[in-house]
Amino acid sequence: MTTLDDIKSAVSNELSQFEAFYKEALHSDNYLLDKIGRYTLKHKGKQLRPLFVFLSAKCFGDVNESTYRAATFIELLHSATLIHDDVVDDASERRGFASINAMYKNKIAVLAGDYLLSKGMMIALENRDYQMLDMISETVKNMSEGEIFQLEKAKNFDISEEDYYQIIEKKTASMIASCCAIGAVSTGANSAQVETMRNFGINAGTAFQIRDDIFDYQPDNKSGKGYGNDIREHKMTLPLIHLLQNSSAIERTLIISKIRISGKRKKTIDSIIHKANEKNSLAYCEEKMNFFTQQAENQLDFIPDCQTKDALKKLLYYCIKREI
Repeated sequence: MTTLDDIKSAVSNELSQFEAFYKEALHSDNYLLDKIGRYTLKHKGKQLRPLFVFLSAKCFGDVNESTYRAATFIELLHSATLIHDDVVDDASERRGFASINAMYKNKIAVLAGDYLLSKGMMIALENRDYQMLDMISETVKNMSEGEIFQLEKAKNFDISEEDYYQIIEKKTASMIASCCAIGAVSTGANSAQVETMRNFGINAGTAFQIRDDIFDYQPDNKSGKGYGNDIREHKMTLPLIHLLQNSSAIERTLIISKIRISGKRKKTIDSIIHKANEKNSLAYCEEKMNFFTQQAENQLDFIPDCQTKDALKKLLYYCIKREI
């Protein structure tokens, strides 16, 4: 399998320069905010989102200052979202290290997340990147709507598969779509090309999220996130939706009752995962993941063959074949 380092080699110089942009954006004259920024930088993830920005940009022209600002804004938004998510989920760890809320309590964590988001907006406003700001503001709105809709529907375990796709399009795929669209905008793509890249991102992001949902139903996964967290938190992801849809009324009632009463227990989690495998729920999820992956790849047909397009395709398949 192609490694992430292999994919990054297509934009290695750009990613190196991006590090300086991002480091500067995280800096604050406030001691505590600067300390949190340095901690965030030290424990950054795989930075897939800036990678989507740079590869999408290079499909249409040369990476420029606008591209670096776009990638920085996206990564600031992503970091802010993760900090806020940890507060909402009362998570004590992020990527194997203490979360910001665990170190500094919820109030400071929320304010730190707000600060990172505002820094991204300031970067866009100061440079008059109004189209970028408009696109990312829409993404923030979608992510909030998706999260609230999921919480609202999860109370009664009545999320349909259609609801699920609507939720992950807003919560996850809209971010990837923004990466691809603003990357294309930054190097002069026309409106049709930008929209096609946005559609690529929607499908790629949907496949990416289904891969994450499958991880949670695999006790032997190597993601570092453990397993069964979605069940513990009563999240209706695609494996559980398929399981419930393919169970009798009595089985469905028993499954929901188990999750509500003892969903945090390992025995219950293992039992639900066992039933999901019996009903071929994970195999169904993989079929859907592959479907959205193919839909995403189809969107790239209009781009002439080149190293960057090849790297973008490899990144797409990395997202669904990754083990972490």
